[in-house]
Amino acid sequence: MKIAYIKVAAAAIFVSILFFPTYQKLESTGDNVFTVYLNGIKVGIVEDSRQVDRCLIAARKRLAGTSDELVLADSELHYEGSEVLWGTVDDPAEITANMTKVLRGSVKETLNRSYTVKINEYTVNLASTEEVLALLQASIDKFDQANEYYVDLVLDGNRELNVLTTQIYSAREQQAEALAAEEVMSSAGIDATLEEMFADVEPAKEKEFSDYELGLKNLEFGDTVEVVESYLQDYELTSLENAIEEVTKDQEKEQIYEVVSGDTLSQIAEKNEIPLADLIAMNETIENENSMIRVGDELIVTVPEPELSVERMEEVYYEEDYEAEIVYVDNDDWYTTETKTLQEPSAGHRIVVANVSYRNREEVSREILKEEITYEAVPKIVERGTKIPPTYIKPISGGRLTSNFGRRKAPTRGASRNHKGIDWATPVGTAVMASSAGTVAKAGWGSGYGYVVYINHADGRQTRYGHLSKVLVSPGQTVSQGQKIALSGNTGVSTGPHVHFEILVNGTQVNPFDYMN
Repeated sequence: MKIAYIKVAAAAIFVSILFFPTYQKLESTGDNVFTVYLNGIKVGIVEDSRQVDRCLIAARKRLAGTSDELVLADSELHYEGSEVLWGTVDDPAEITANMTKVLRGSVKETLNRSYTVKINEYTVNLASTEEVLALLQASIDKFDQANEYYVDLVLDGNRELNVLTTQIYSAREQQAEALAAEEVMSSAGIDATLEEMFADVEPAKEKEFSDYELGLKNLEFGDTVEVVESYLQDYELTSLENAIEEVTKDQEKEQIYEVVSGDTLSQIAEKNEIPLADLIAMNETIENENSMIRVGDELIVTVPEPELSVERMEEVYYEEDYEAEIVYVDNDDWYTTETKTLQEPSAGHRIVVANVSYRNREEVSREILKEEITYEAVPKIVERGTKIPPTYIKPISGGRLTSNFGRRKAPTRGASRNHKGIDWATPVGTAVMASSAGTVAKAGWGSGYGYVVYINHADGRQTRYGHLSKVLVSPGQTVSQGQKIALSGNTGVSTGPHVHFEILVNGTQVNPFDYMN
């Protein structure tokens, strides 16, 4: 019975080896079966670890097939090997199913197919192309009251990668093109073509005001728009409502303003609708509201502009009063500072059709297409000088300013409390130079001035140099600007070595600092 029992058992083992292939005869060569763990969870036992990669790929495909979006999940594999004589391995389909279950529970994040809109340095992420088009359409709808223009996305042919850009179409133009195409296909189209040919031969007639089709003629974006497909998480997307608010509302943006003739800092601030203090703060070259600016200077200003600018041209009709350009009559005997009005102006009136170009709401240019004068404007006629007036320089090199022009508290006994010039302390014998070219009117002793020199200049002004130690010129002598005319001293009513300097306009002393370069 024992022998029979042994035979039956051996036969059973033999049959199981033949008919149950999951039981493998394993050779003793080290680890020959591997327990596989995915994210720390057991998913099966394999004989060859290379099978695991194929199962994981299949599991990922199953997981991705459950969503239209891009699904990311952790997939950390771990093996534990062992050596056995007889062992059981799992079917690949079962391992794949187990892996799919583990991956589904380990989904890290789902990335939505979305679209990133880039406008200059600004970007916004939207959920679909429909939202992108709605955003762009909202930008032009502000200026297209008749809803004649619409936006579409087209592939940017200048880019190697798939980048979309914008194209704005006119519904009216497309309709006109379609009608023209139909006419060309018909006999009427041939007639129209002949009419066009004869029209080219006939002289063009001037258009009447009623012939113009007023309204929006052209519209396009003033900034480059790029749209690319991307995969993003929900929190990275912007709602369409918020995106429209961000893109279409006015933002304060810095621009360069070039100073033109007649500009003042306050006028520039008012023109650009910014406080004068802000204009000064934005420009390092401006110290205060009295700082000098010149034609051609470039200043930083802020202007309200949306993130996406729209440029358009409108054909408009209007009536207006207008001013004629000033007529200038040059007088070569006068200085450029001298002018005289010979005729006062009077406004005229006209009716106009013009093409007006805008960037957002700001007018950029205006081209008059037709103009009819109701009554002519009378121009202002101004006589003006052409000669460059003399310039004035400091009469000494160096020196220390000791007394300004105007009221002073405690002058030297015998001197006026209203100081009529400027004093610079300087050692006796310092060279005194002519502030401007002219003719010496007086050179010698001048009572309270001590030794003094008066010089008359071509613009009618006079300069005086007082408290000198030595006079080097004579009355009637012509001197050039910067020519040495005397030596400084301490003569007359004086408390120490210095030079007293005056400028007189129409015989009255003025502040020399207002005239010196």
